[in-house]
Amino acid sequence: MKKLLFTIFALSSSLLALAQSPPTDTTAMRHVTIGSIEVIPEATRVKGMLLLNKDVQYELEGAVDNMYNFKYEIAEKQFKSIRRRYPEHPLPYFLLGLSQWWKIVPTNIQTLKYDDLFFAYMDTAIYKAEEMYEQDEKDFEASFFLAAAYGFTARLHSERSNWRKATVASKRSLEYMERAKAGNGLSPEFLFGEALFNYYAVWIHDEYPMLRPVLAFFPNGDKRLGIKQLRYVANTGFYTGTESKNFLMKIYANEEGNLNEALKISQDLALKYPDNAYFQRFYARLLFVQGHFTRAERISEDILGKLAQNMPGYEAVSGRYASYILAYINQNKYRDFEKAKKYYQDAIMYAEMSNERESGYFVNSYLNLARIADQQNDKVTAKRYYTIVLQQSTDKKSANYKEAKEYLKNNKKAGKTTRKSK
Repeated sequence: MKKLLFTIFALSSSLLALAQSPPTDTTAMRHVTIGSIEVIPEATRVKGMLLLNKDVQYELEGAVDNMYNFKYEIAEKQFKSIRRRYPEHPLPYFLLGLSQWWKIVPTNIQTLKYDDLFFAYMDTAIYKAEEMYEQDEKDFEASFFLAAAYGFTARLHSERSNWRKATVASKRSLEYMERAKAGNGLSPEFLFGEALFNYYAVWIHDEYPMLRPVLAFFPNGDKRLGIKQLRYVANTGFYTGTESKNFLMKIYANEEGNLNEALKISQDLALKYPDNAYFQRFYARLLFVQGHFTRAERISEDILGKLAQNMPGYEAVSGRYASYILAYINQNKYRDFEKAKKYYQDAIMYAEMSNERESGYFVNSYLNLARIADQQNDKVTAKRYYTIVLQQSTDKKSANYKEAKEYLKNNKKAGKTTRKSK
């Protein structure tokens, strides 16, 4: 929570700085609407834009899919091929940086080993885009890459608690996003940043009232429009389509509480990218929480199989998700307590490996182990597990804490031996 608040503060500070600087004037342009998505009629400044080059898109289609399917080495060879032909363009450097980002994502952004290369590629993309921008301040393509590269840079800096750098990068990203808006009618790629802003500007306002005085200086967001724009980009964007689906999936699941829509998008991503550990575990979790146990079981077993094979992107975090799901299913569907105990222990092990002892899966694994032990009339083991639940539960009003406290209160004498009188 503390990290999220600092991240939002960094974003808010940058938005305030943006609001106090003069925005790009696009009011003289005539607006049209595609559905309910505001765009600007196609401009004439398209010639030479690599971002819109269909031949390059055709060549990169397999590379982008390989990246999202965690075939990093193959994808990066293809990106480097584009770099050899267009060494002064930000596109290949941005894609190489994005590849590093998707190596970080499966670890819940914890691993540091790809940071240097990620920042190096994004810095190069920024440098190349700045050169384009200096030659022509109306180069929407340059603005797009500056907004995108600074945006991803800000995200990782905030995850690493580099708040000053995160704030500076956020401010620059938003400045160039404002300038790139004028290219919305050229391609859905340009609409991606505005869609995120429209949704999250309102979301921050609703979820964090303490930031409302700062948000009063910002351009107004539009939550519903943001979702519609994201759906449009998800369906039509080449470079930003999958990123839009990823955000939509998380928004529907975590912010909007629309699990049916989240599941539809998650299934689409999981089927298209069967080796993407992040998409697979998100899909498994959504299946699980909605009671689709048969499919959740199959996906979870597949995740653990790929983890055992050391496939790229399959880390302890994915192991924790999959193990817990299989443990719960074996406990409650099959009543196979021995298998359930093994999987709960695995979930605990993976949580410790990824330093996520505060996660719900970690505490609930101990809780269910305690319940199983009690059902098997092993009061000593049940007490040991309930004691851990009591120690690890941060919310003393939670049902888990109350259950553990009540059990330990009622079983104080369990396991104690009494002296026989002589």
